[in-house]
Amino acid sequence: MYCSGQIGLDPAAMQLVDGIDGQIHRVFANLQAVAEAAGGSLADAVKVTIYLVDLGNFAKVNEIMAQYFPQPFPSRAAVGVASLPRGALVEADAILVLG
Repeated sequence: MYCSGQIGLDPAAMQLVDGIDGQIHRVFANLQAVAEAAGGSLADAVKVTIYLVDLGNFAKVNEIMAQYFPQPFPSRAAVGVASLPRGALVEADAILVLG
């Protein structure tokens, strides 16, 4: 399953959450919700791509990502970008193998 990119958008308020830490948590919570809606979980992820406006936040992404994905962690790439939708600081998409 290919999960579309998720930003730190609170689905209840439809607003970005504040700060990089909050947005990273929300991104992974959103990905988790998409995976669960498809009958899977983040444990089924085999590839994650992270898009960051500031690559200096990559260490924070690694730290927080470990709270959402079990080991062995999926393959991952980080890409520095000039901007993201709605002024988000981080976005992530994922590929899951369901079965």
